[in-house]
Amino acid sequence: MSYTVRTASVADIDPVTLYRILQVRIDVFIVEQSAAYADIDGRDVEPGAELMWAEEDGRVLATLRILDEPQAGASRIGRVATAASARGRGIAGDLMRRAVERCLERRPSSPILLDAQSHLADWYGRFGFVVEGEAFTEDAIPHRRMRRPAA
Repeated sequence: MSYTVRTASVADIDPVTLYRILQVRIDVFIVEQSAAYADIDGRDVEPGAELMWAEEDGRVLATLRILDEPQAGASRIGRVATAASARGRGIAGDLMRRAVERCLERRPSSPILLDAQSHLADWYGRFGFVVEGEAFTEDAIPHRRMRRPAA
C-alpha cells in the first residue's frame, strides 16, 4: 500500500486537497454516471461530518464521507468514489473498512446507514451491510437502502 488515508472535517482540509476530493466525486458521479445533481449538498459541512480519502503523490485516489444521522440514531457513509485511474487496487474496500471502524469509534452502539447503487449491494454486504426496504431510483440509477446493524 503506497497511499495514505486521511480523515478530516472540511474546515481542516487544505483547499487544494478539498478541490481534488470534490473533483473525484464530480468525475465519478456526475461525469461518468451522467447524473446531473448537486454533489455539494451542504452535508459535508454539517457538525460531525468527516471526509476520508486515500492520496498518493498529491493525487486523491478515492474518497467517502461520514455523517451523523441523529434522528435515526445512526451514522451514514456516502459519496464513496474511486478515481478511474485508481480502480482495481482495493482502495475503496480499504476506505470502507476504515469508515466502518471510524463510525464505530464515534457511535459504538449505533447502526450505520448507506444508500447503495443496486449493483454494489453485494460489495457493501462484505462490510456487514444488509439491504433494507424497497429499491428506489435516484438520478436515474437504481439504489438500495442498506444498514449495518449496531454491534
